[in-house]
Amino acid sequence: MKVCFPVEENKGLDSIVYNHFGSAPLFVNVDADTLAVEVLQNSDQHHDHGMCHPLQALAGHEIDIVVLGGIGAGALTKLTDAGIAVYRAAAPTIKENLDLIAQKKLRPMDAACGSHGHGGGCGH
Repeated sequence: MKVCFPVEENKGLDSIVYNHFGSAPLFVNVDADTLAVEVLQNSDQHHDHGMCHPLQALAGHEIDIVVLGGIGAGALTKLTDAGIAVYRAAAPTIKENLDLIAQKKLRPMDAACGSHGHGGGCGH
């Protein structure tokens, strides 16, 4: 299973999950079985509000799950329509969230962000 996490800084499995998918500088993709890590630049980071193209941002990499702090409605719909499950991070780091996935303790992201603050954060 391939899991994608938006992050601001790459610290491998110790990376902190970023507050908002679309404006994250990087994505850390993890193979949950082997814990192999791949880091991608967000190729769609500088988009107009509401114009996020998450599949473009992921540069065509196959992803099963995205775990994040927040996401806009359009990006959430595009990911779920592509068959990618979206979950709200329940812990600060990638490693902790991977543990929660294994325990089936992460909740699906059922609502998008309502407002965006400076620095890419969401008003959630």
